Parts: sequence; C-alpha cells; structure tokens
Amino acid sequence: MMALASFACGLLFGLGLTLSGMTQPAKVLGFLDVLGAWDPTLAFVMASALAVTGIGFALVRRSQPVLAPQCQWPTRTGLDRNLVAGSLLFGAGWGLVGLCPGPALANLATLSVPVIIFVIAMAAGMMLHDLWQRRAPAARAPSGAAVAAASDG
Repeated sequence: MMALASFACGLLFGLGLTLSGMTQPAKVLGFLDVLGAWDPTLAFVMASALAVTGIGFALVRRSQPVLAPQCQWPTRTGLDRNLVAGSLLFGAGWGLVGLCPGPALANLATLSVPVIIFVIAMAAGMMLHDLWQRRAPAARAPSGAAVAAASDG
C-alpha cells in the first residue's frame, strides 16, 4: 500500500510539474532572469504550491496518518553549515541549467542528452555525499563532553 501511495504522489507531482511548464528549463531560467526577460509564472506556481501545502499541513497535523503509525516531523530546526552549503550548490545548479531533481527526473522521459547527463551528475553527487557522510561520522559527531555539558544546561 505504501508503494502505491508513493507512486500516486510522485505521479501527481510529475503531472503538476508538467502542466505548469516547470519541466522546461527555459521557463525556469526565464524566471531566474530578473534583469532580462523575466517570466513570473514560476512565482505563481510556487505560491500555489505553498498555499496547497499549508492547508495540507494544517489538516495533517490534526489527524493520524493512514499508512504509518505516527507522523515523522523533522526535529532539527536550526541553520548549519551543511544546510547553507547545500542550498548554495542547489541554487547554483538550478540557476545554471534550469533543472532541479524533480523536473530533471520527469524530463528523463524526453531522452534529452543534456538532461541524462544532469541526472547522472546529480546521482554521482548524491553518492559522493553519502560516501563522505559514511567515511567521517566521528569528525562530525559532538564530543562526549559537549553532549554532557549541553544536557546539564
């Protein structure tokens, strides 16, 4: 049942991207070209998505999940170096080619060579990140003294 729900959500997301034109890199780059031929349609797509998501979150917070024993809300709320660096890299990639992961995966259906190269590079970056995370967990973990001091506070 979880796989079917995941498929339905992915299909709905891909359909929304396609209908809104957000799978077209030129459309996205037009939105990012604020000093040239700016295309504001992406702003309307984002605002609509935020409105629907806001209503959805308000409803979900008051109910029990259908396919899980409980909601799994994020516990981290602060900004850190990894979040800022990742955001900068994501924005740079998006601004350079007009694609982010969702539209790139949807665009694989076009068999466009630049999109295929982008998705391969994106997957390679994700794998390198995972490798980096596995190789140095001790360097990023807080020390025992820092944890103890933080729990005493």
